[in-house]
Formats: sequence, C-alpha cells, structure tokens
Amino acid sequence: MGRGVGALARWSGRLCRSSDRGMTTSEYAVGTIAACAFAAVLYKVVNSGPVMSAMQSMIEGALNAKF
Repeated sequence: MGRGVGALARWSGRLCRSSDRGMTTSEYAVGTIAACAFAAVLYKVVNSGPVMSAMQSMIEGALNAKF
C-alpha cells in the first residue's frame, strides 16, 4: 500500500510538470498583448483634450502655488 501511494505521487508529479511546459509562453504572450492594449487605451485617454487641459491646469496651479 505504501509503494502504490509513492508511485502515484511520482506519476502525478510528472504528469503535472509535462502538461505545463507550453503554457508559460502563451501566458507571456497574452500578458504582453493585454499590457499593450492597456497602454494604448491609457495613451488615448491621457492625450484626449479634456484630460490634457485638466492636467495642464493642475501642473500650472502647482507651479504657481504661493508658499
């Protein structure tokens, strides 16, 4: 009974390792695509007119602050 459990654990460990080999590349690809898409959306939002003017007025207010 003890040998069967050990053999099963070794077999399942090999099975898990072998089925996970190709997933890291696809995970990196999906993560990279998601990061690029998020960066593109963020770029569009930050460069839009209302956000740009709000950021400009906020920076001007910070530079013209009286201490």
